[in-house]
Amino acid sequence: MTAPGGLFEDSDFDYEARIMLGAAACGVGDIGPVLATIDRIADGDAQSWFEAWTSLAADFAARGERALAAGHADTAWWALVAASQYYGKATVFIDGMTDQSVFLPTFRTHRACWDRAVDVSNGRHVRVPVPYEGRELPGYLLRPDASGAARPTLVVTNGSDGTLPSLLSYGASEALARGWNAFLFDGPGQQSMLFEHQVPFRPDWEAVLTPVIDTLADRADVNGQALVGYGISQGGYWITRALAFEHRLRAAVTDPGVVDVSASWTAALPQPLLELLDAGRREEFDALVRAHADPARARTLAFRSKPYASDNLFDLLNEVRQYQVRDVVEYITTPLLVLDPADEQFFPGQPRELFDLLPGAKQLMEFTQGLGANGHCQPTGRRLTHTAMLDYLADHLPTRAD
Repeated sequence: MTAPGGLFEDSDFDYEARIMLGAAACGVGDIGPVLATIDRIADGDAQSWFEAWTSLAADFAARGERALAAGHADTAWWALVAASQYYGKATVFIDGMTDQSVFLPTFRTHRACWDRAVDVSNGRHVRVPVPYEGRELPGYLLRPDASGAARPTLVVTNGSDGTLPSLLSYGASEALARGWNAFLFDGPGQQSMLFEHQVPFRPDWEAVLTPVIDTLADRADVNGQALVGYGISQGGYWITRALAFEHRLRAAVTDPGVVDVSASWTAALPQPLLELLDAGRREEFDALVRAHADPARARTLAFRSKPYASDNLFDLLNEVRQYQVRDVVEYITTPLLVLDPADEQFFPGQPRELFDLLPGAKQLMEFTQGLGANGHCQPTGRRLTHTAMLDYLADHLPTRAD
């Protein structure tokens, strides 16, 4: 069923379309082109979705280049960021397409538009790679200007499949508007680290967040005493886990609160399979999965399992069960704002569970359907989210007296 005010009957299409409207409200692209593109998409048709968004992306990329040639760098930046966002969004249902070979070329075009936007920012945005276990994580320090002034910095931990330009509409734009920096990066299993380098997720995100903070704290354009954090979607798990070990952030936000990532995997698992999984009976589990094989579910599973190290379902579920914070939450000392939207579809009930588990300074913030800010990560309530969460973070920044 379509949600009230729904854009598609297909619930996944509807949710992703709402994300694009929320992004437009935050200045990434524009609402009219998004609505016009939605109108051209056949409900539930992955090929139609891909073609509509890539067409819009190409239009904006061309607009960006024309603006740059005419000397309008700010317009070029805006158009190229939008193009990057639209190319990225085009790929979300590629697992449902007959020809999936278009994924990597489209991803690379999406990323090229993003890097082009960084290049035309007149020095406001700079690449800041993060040393990580013998390699580098791609990082970008977005600054409100090119002065190099030391500023409070919002460190954003992405979710399982979000793009870098999408993070502008997940708090980074609002941080810049307040005169803060925002730091965006690809961690293990995220975006370029997965698609270009085949580096999978890891549950112990402190091994990622700590080198990020080490890198930022040494920069003259970052106030190392005014670092704050934000985790979006599955990033809500990662940042919470990391805070048990990394204590240099003044405050953080988890959107939504996540206690156990595996709950979204096992919730729909038939009881006989769940019992075999719990009992560690792999051969019987695998045999039962084969006996009830479904091609559509197999494609979805293959897509969702890409960022993990395991590809066998039994091993995968046991791996994902490591992604929980119950064992470490008692060590968190960082003030944490837990966001709790109505109709949370991936981690229902977990924001309240996390809030109850947290031992120290904490706050729970609810978002409602009445304000149109319901659903996972409040896709059409992003400005409501940003103002509230950044106010919370600002209240924990050091004052001159500190």
